[in-house]
Order: sequence, then structure tokens, then C-alpha cells
Amino acid sequence: DTWIGHNAQVKPEITVGHGAVIAAGAVVTHDVAPYTIVAGVPAQPLRPRLAPAVAERMMALAWWDWDHARLRETLDDFRSLNAEAFLEKHGG
Repeated sequence: DTWIGHNAQVKPEITVGHGAVIAAGAVVTHDVAPYTIVAGVPAQPLRPRLAPAVAERMMALAWWDWDHARLRETLDDFRSLNAEAFLEKHGG
């Protein structure tokens, strides 16, 4: 669930963590931690996307490794539940 905005640039060899958000027009020159929002030239962290405890639970859940069948079964929850409710329902 990483989001990369329009005209953002991620330089070679950079790691963008799960759940990160890169603002439009940002130039990412350093690794971006999971669930961190970055913006600017060069990109700097603005704030965490989730509370640290919630981000840790999302990383442990690792829903991005689920098989396609499980992802399809939970699609409505991805669309409708906030992160904490999603974790509560899906064992994170």
C-alpha cells in the first residue's frame, strides 16, 4: 500500500518501506521508513502515516504476502475498515 505521487522521483538503490507515501513532485534520495509520509526536494519525512504500534502490527501481519484468494476475500475490508479495525479483524 505504498503511494507514489505524480512526478515524484525515487533515485536508484533507494528502499521505500511498506505503507510509505511519497508526495507529488518529491525527490527521494534516502530510504523511506515503512508507514512514513515524505515530501519535498529532497524528500524529508513529514509525519508517520500510522501510530508506531499500529505500523508494527501491519508489518507483522504482512498482508502483501497473502495469496490472491485471501486478498480477494478481504477486498471489502481493505476499502472500508481503518487500519486498527482491519488488524483487529484479520489477526494483526
